[in-house]
Amino acid sequence: MSRPYIKKLSFTLLDSITDKDPMVQEQVCSALCSLGEAQPDETLRACEEYLRQHDKLAHPYRTKILRAMETILSSHIHDLDKDTASAVILLASSEMTRTKELDCDWQQAASSVLVAVGKRFTNQVMEEVLNRFQPGMLPHSSVLHTLANLSMSNDVLISYLKLWVPSNPCEILSLTAFDMVPFLPSILSTMLPMLGMAKQDALKVVFCCALQHFSESILEYLANLDQAPDPTVRKDTFGADIFGAYDFLFHHWLQSRDAKLRLAVVAALGPMSHLLPSERLEEQLPKLLPAVLGLYKKHAETFQISKSLGQILEAAVNVSSRTLEVQLEALLVALHSQKGQGSSNCSVHEIGCPSLMLESVPRTC
Repeated sequence: MSRPYIKKLSFTLLDSITDKDPMVQEQVCSALCSLGEAQPDETLRACEEYLRQHDKLAHPYRTKILRAMETILSSHIHDLDKDTASAVILLASSEMTRTKELDCDWQQAASSVLVAVGKRFTNQVMEEVLNRFQPGMLPHSSVLHTLANLSMSNDVLISYLKLWVPSNPCEILSLTAFDMVPFLPSILSTMLPMLGMAKQDALKVVFCCALQHFSESILEYLANLDQAPDPTVRKDTFGADIFGAYDFLFHHWLQSRDAKLRLAVVAALGPMSHLLPSERLEEQLPKLLPAVLGLYKKHAETFQISKSLGQILEAAVNVSSRTLEVQLEALLVALHSQKGQGSSNCSVHEIGCPSLMLESVPRTC
């Protein structure tokens, strides 16, 4: 089928997206995805052009079109040519930042399109997103979401591919957006002054999620350093900025009255603890461990607290910390209490059994 025909067919379908019947709307999206299976590049071009030409189309309908585009991209990212990718990136970036509402479905759909394109066209996506991430100005929340999700998608994809392509790890790294890690030093140094500018708890949560996923991505990179695109990257490349962010989160946001923010902070502190300089971690442990243990009394759902505590204990053991022995009694009381209660909606493999955490703590006879 020729490109003009695909465009005409796509536009006919898209004109029906505003039908009052939700079933018709779903059928339109399904038909778009089917068309995208056969002609992904042309269908994506048609969707991009349609949204650009129909600027007044209501948000719910724009969201449905963007979700259809993400579905096509997820299956056919390697069929996308560079020009189409550039057009889709510009569209999604514009759609994502047109409203300042937080947690808007429209924003999330546009962000997901960027993340899907970024799995192949990392540099182009990063260039566009970083244009909206400028020093001294609070970024749009969706910009942070996108940066975090780009980082997060790497770790999931790498872990998955290792199960199926263990013989060629270098190919795994090149297939992912693992190339994002070299961007992180400048991103972190730009982000650090922004933390004090954030006033809304919802935006603070987004910052925490971004720091969590950045830290996880860095740790994944360092764990595969012998196969990484840039083997000169070291933990101390990120140490100063990670400590600056850690210090701010610990002293300013961890004691927030907002439960969601507290959990977001502790979720970030877990992987961040592995990137702190050894002397900084040893210095912080006498304050950090009691603070994390104290959260057990404030939250009925303790999955994230236990997961992060396990990460912090592992980081402490890795640097042969002497603080753990002093904290042993408090750890025993808190962890045995959690072991008795059980943690809902999680597994031992996800958070580490309390008994296993305790086995990592050095003891004297």
